[in-house]
Amino acid sequence: MFLRGHFIDRYPEASGRSAICCAAGAARHARAANGRCAGGPVPAARAWGWRLLSDCRSTRPIHPQKSDRALRPEPEDPSPGAKRRGVSALAAGQPFFRRTLSRRLPVSLSVLSAWRRAATLLVCLLLLMTGTSYLHAQTGTGTIEGSVMDQTGKNIKGAAAAAIDAAGHVRNVATDARGAFVFEGLPAGVYTVQVSAPGFATETRNIVKVTPDATESLRFKMSIASVSQEVKVEAEADNSLASRLSPVKSVLDAGSARTEITSQYVENFTQSVTDFADIVQAAPGTVSWSTNGVGLGQAKIYFRGFVDDDYTMTWDGVPFNDSNDPSHHSWAYVPAPAIGYVDFDRSPGTAADMGPSNYGGSIHMFSPELHPQRSFRISESYGSFNTNQILGEYYSGLFGPGKKANFWLEGHHMTSDGYQTGNDQQRTAATAKFTYDFSDRSHLAAISTVVIVDSNTPDGDAYRFQIAQHGDNFLLETNRYNKDGSLNGLYNKLYNYHVPTDFEIVTYTHDWGKGWRLELKPYAYAYSNHQHFNSNQYSESGDDNGNLSGNPITSTSGLDKLNQYVKGGAIAHLSDASKYGVFRAGGWYEYTGTQRYQIASNPLTWQDSNLIGKIKFHESFITRSEQPYAEYQFVAIPHLTVTAGVKDAYYNMTVKQYASSKKVGLLTCKSTDTTVSCPAYVIHEKGYNNVLPSVEVNYRIHNNWSVYGQYGKGSIIPFSSVFDVTGAQVQVAPPPTVASTYQGGTVLKLNRVSMDADVYHIHFVNQYSSYTNKDVNSPDYDISYYYATPPSNTNGLEGEANIAFGRGVSLFLNGTLGEAKYEAAAATAATATAPAQAASPSAWVALAPHDTETIAPTYQRGGWNVGFFNKRVGTRWEDDGAYHQNVKLDPFWISNLFFNYTIRNGSRFDNSKIKLSFGNLFDQHNLVDLSPANGVSGNGVLYTPDSLDTLQLLPGRSIMVSFQLGFGPKGR
Repeated sequence: MFLRGHFIDRYPEASGRSAICCAAGAARHARAANGRCAGGPVPAARAWGWRLLSDCRSTRPIHPQKSDRALRPEPEDPSPGAKRRGVSALAAGQPFFRRTLSRRLPVSLSVLSAWRRAATLLVCLLLLMTGTSYLHAQTGTGTIEGSVMDQTGKNIKGAAAAAIDAAGHVRNVATDARGAFVFEGLPAGVYTVQVSAPGFATETRNIVKVTPDATESLRFKMSIASVSQEVKVEAEADNSLASRLSPVKSVLDAGSARTEITSQYVENFTQSVTDFADIVQAAPGTVSWSTNGVGLGQAKIYFRGFVDDDYTMTWDGVPFNDSNDPSHHSWAYVPAPAIGYVDFDRSPGTAADMGPSNYGGSIHMFSPELHPQRSFRISESYGSFNTNQILGEYYSGLFGPGKKANFWLEGHHMTSDGYQTGNDQQRTAATAKFTYDFSDRSHLAAISTVVIVDSNTPDGDAYRFQIAQHGDNFLLETNRYNKDGSLNGLYNKLYNYHVPTDFEIVTYTHDWGKGWRLELKPYAYAYSNHQHFNSNQYSESGDDNGNLSGNPITSTSGLDKLNQYVKGGAIAHLSDASKYGVFRAGGWYEYTGTQRYQIASNPLTWQDSNLIGKIKFHESFITRSEQPYAEYQFVAIPHLTVTAGVKDAYYNMTVKQYASSKKVGLLTCKSTDTTVSCPAYVIHEKGYNNVLPSVEVNYRIHNNWSVYGQYGKGSIIPFSSVFDVTGAQVQVAPPPTVASTYQGGTVLKLNRVSMDADVYHIHFVNQYSSYTNKDVNSPDYDISYYYATPPSNTNGLEGEANIAFGRGVSLFLNGTLGEAKYEAAAATAATATAPAQAASPSAWVALAPHDTETIAPTYQRGGWNVGFFNKRVGTRWEDDGAYHQNVKLDPFWISNLFFNYTIRNGSRFDNSKIKLSFGNLFDQHNLVDLSPANGVSGNGVLYTPDSLDTLQLLPGRSIMVSFQLGFGPKGR
């Protein structure tokens, strides 16, 4: 009634039965704001809509008693004839209806016409009912408008705004000179609006409701970004189609070579049991592998000639690493479900970047964003190597008084036999995150993750002869006894890892007003790697003829190995924003307590020996790290941003080392003494300090094109092994190693093409060597000194791009070309603190590839996400002991294929998903690393292959299917 009356009032030329049908059509096409029905076209009516409306207009009149009574008003004073015949007032008042109702038809034609009329009426009625409900739910469109200003109240021009609907579709606009933006023509529904601008933290408004013919107004006051927040500036509000479709993104306001690995890549283009080492392979020049399969064992990351302990890794802004050296463990800390996206900064960063080894760069990982509405997810994945993972997630959505709190919980359990024989894996992990907004100015976030890893992994790789004899995937055996009845030294249950870890971070931010902002981040984490393994991995059950080889199991052939530490610290950033820029100051403090030992043990009972001569080493130490900094980000000149600062990196280590057969030696004990009868130890303390300057410049040539340049210094704390010499008598300790980085690049984002490229030069002082004075006539007899090895230089070119072809199809490319070599050094004579050294030619840094290439076509449209990622790693070299460029490693390819289909329709089962992944699709088994058994005589001398070389090979092809059930409220 209302619908028909509304249309007759608005369009008086639409009358009679055509008004009913036009109302039905208009209900289905509610966006027809200025249309005409009987007198003209209805705007926005599609072809099928036109046909339905045309049928309504052309339908022969029906019997009045079969007309639409639901829409027929009773006239106030109907004519008797109209009442008698049951004709509606609308029909009764129309001459057309009166004429046609009196018309007689042949019976046959009447029957046919009746069926036609009935069918047409049914369609019109269904269309009307559908359209009516559509009008009630989502009639017309609405508008979101807003304004964006900085902390001082100044309008921000060119800020990027994004409106994201429940299905994940994104609309992007930029603010004008008044700092204003507007989204017009938005279908009614619930949206998330994000606003970002260079140097500012991304601001988000959740559950923004759009109603028909109404305007929702928002006001954003931007806060100066902390170091951890800056990487999100363009995460969502990206006006380039190619950039939005790219699995990794570049950042227009970057001051260094940075790659943003998106949440879409993590969710859709990695295997379900992935880890952070596999995720970061999306960045240019990055090389990583796991010999047991992706996510099924320890993996290391290499880039630009840097090995694992040459760079910092952080999670939600907090650095994490081992305590004896700054290396990392991909299977322990930060499981993949706790990683939302990654910012990979291939530089020392600015002064505000905290960490123990920004020497080579920083890999910043961030936890997933919380959802504004409640939802659940549960998934199961099963695949090759009998790998199975069950995962559940719960998003609370905003809750509590004022909807200020939010919570997320994730838990998963994974088991696998692994690609390698006997290398079983089991991982149980959980992560929880809680946020609370005290006010518009004060925010709290707390996150914790716990991981427990158990595996049957040895301490070394398989020998060349074992692989030749048993196959590429050989590592351990599952038979407890040899053929002759003796115990099998390669029985996999004799090799046990137990690694529990936990990581907790609390972040509090407060905007003091007038440009001042504080971020405080206390944290703690713990790691306990306890291994028991048979130390002679050469033992095995025998060759094909049953001949035994290697040494038998004895009461001390096992090894009890512990590396355990607890860390606690805090990071603070205080910033002051003005019209000229942002001043930041703050620092990092960390305290670490460590226990480490390796003791001979009985592999049958794991009862440790208490003899000093059976202890490889036993030590405990305390490390304190302090890094105060100050920097200024100058933005007063339009389009130009200059960030300059300085950081003081100070480390202090106090080491207590007990008597042992290795490292510090027996001290005052004998090898037959016990730890009770001779508890001798030595204590040493050493402090290290470096002043590290940095400067970054970014210039916006256009709103979608920028160039940048950077100079920075990074350092690495000396390892605890500094004191691993006889008696720990270290007269001259090494300084921290320092790298100086010079690089420049550009970022360009066109609609169909996004790209970035950079060139770099890095000069770094390498790891040091020790020299022990053996001159009995010298006062420094038996005292060790450290000296630096020749420095090295890394030069290269990196680039990445994404090309959008349309209809969801794009092509992602990246590549690198570089050289990482030690400098040639002339011969030097012996001194009191260093031995004589022969001349050494220039040689490649270990495991630095000459080139890398990635080509990845993707299809991302509707619920489909399909990607075929192919990566080639060029020629690399491995060291042989202290010498370089001795073992040549040939190039290899690895190809991964992913199919994803996700339900995105706003239903209760939104985000339900099926995923099929193929790892190493073409089943390549290339040699990726090798430890030579025999020595060489100098740099550049090729080694001779030996049966006792230990090898690392690519794992074979893997296939995995995952089913995810999502559940939540409609319209998410």
